[in-house]
Amino acid sequence: MATTTELETRIKELEERLREMQEERDNWRGRALFDELFPHETRKHMREAWKHNLLAMRSMLDHWIEKQENGGTKGTKRRESISVE
Repeated sequence: MATTTELETRIKELEERLREMQEERDNWRGRALFDELFPHETRKHMREAWKHNLLAMRSMLDHWIEKQENGGTKGTKRRESISVE
């Protein structure tokens, strides 16, 4: 026969497993609703748009990382005054 401590540990494990299963079920419900609302072609375009947004952010981060690594020496030119007659 299992001890009280072993039973309590097993109950905690089962409660955690139940919580994970409920979260997974809730995720599938949300996914099913999303699939119902948006046609396959729309979802495909949304995934591609998300991918391009991430690529844009990555290129911006790469730019600023490179600028930091170079010590910021590639600055913009200063203003120049031009007189107009």
